[in-house]
Amino acid sequence: MTASTTRRTTGLRSRTAAVGAIAVAGTLLLTACGDQTKKEGGSESASTSAAPLADKLPASVRDKGVINVGSDIAYAPVEYKDESGKVVGIDLDIAAAMGKQLGVDFKFQNATFDTLIGGLAAKRYDIAMSAMTDTKDRQEGIDADTGKKVGAGVDFVDYFTAGVSLYTNKGDDQSIKTWDDLCGKTIAVQRNTFSHDLAKDQAKKCKDDKKKALKIEDFATNPEAETRMRSKGADVVSADYPVAAYSVKTSGGGDYFQIVGDQVEAGPYGIAVAKDNTELRDALQAAVQAIIDSGEYEKIIKKWGVEDGAVTEAKVNGGS
Repeated sequence: MTASTTRRTTGLRSRTAAVGAIAVAGTLLLTACGDQTKKEGGSESASTSAAPLADKLPASVRDKGVINVGSDIAYAPVEYKDESGKVVGIDLDIAAAMGKQLGVDFKFQNATFDTLIGGLAAKRYDIAMSAMTDTKDRQEGIDADTGKKVGAGVDFVDYFTAGVSLYTNKGDDQSIKTWDDLCGKTIAVQRNTFSHDLAKDQAKKCKDDKKKALKIEDFATNPEAETRMRSKGADVVSADYPVAAYSVKTSGGGDYFQIVGDQVEAGPYGIAVAKDNTELRDALQAAVQAIIDSGEYEKIIKKWGVEDGAVTEAKVNGGS
């Protein structure tokens, strides 16, 4: 997920190589975000004494044995609740593997996506991990709409790459193949995500012809945007490719949606850390690199069928 403060470039870069098909074990349901302060899930328990990277953590984190994670747990397959209510997903599995390296538990706390960086600044969380794209605007605390500095910014530890996709109701593609085909349409998006940002950019391109203006409807969660499209209130939804692909594969048993066109704007997902918490940032970078080098990362990526989004290096602030 990428927020309106996370613009990567001014133009769209087509990416034709699809991220792999999402692996699904059983029928899974998307759910909207719940209470924003309740702890919703965590990694497997880890022993600090047996963890090879425990000494890299700040003493305060090592002593409490927990890294509190802010996350929008309504973004399958990255993080979501399964039918039993358990929080699962790509981020959960990666965090669990990192926890073994660091000797701590990663405890995920549910929040709406557009509050995560604010919650990090307010120290409600130690990190934010929620399909959040690493970009210069976020690093510098810049509001992309105004160009003004609105916060201290954050550092990122990059761990995955994903593009953005468009999808429609199945059998009703509205003749949409590219973002330029959206003029005259209605798009539903999750609020303050990069899809929202791209939609606003496209709306500016369409505004010269009022009959072909692009109408944007934004929602707190992606499932709400999908519900709007299902009810014919919108023509198309945009989301990060893994999320779009998962929805296409699972919603209505695969009968509800279809992806249209190619991915655009491929960029890195990053774990967000406060600028003044460099020791924790560096410990996280070491942990991500360790699971990449050990092959554990590859196993997780293959489990979820998203091999094309894999990275080979845990960069800090690698976004543009």
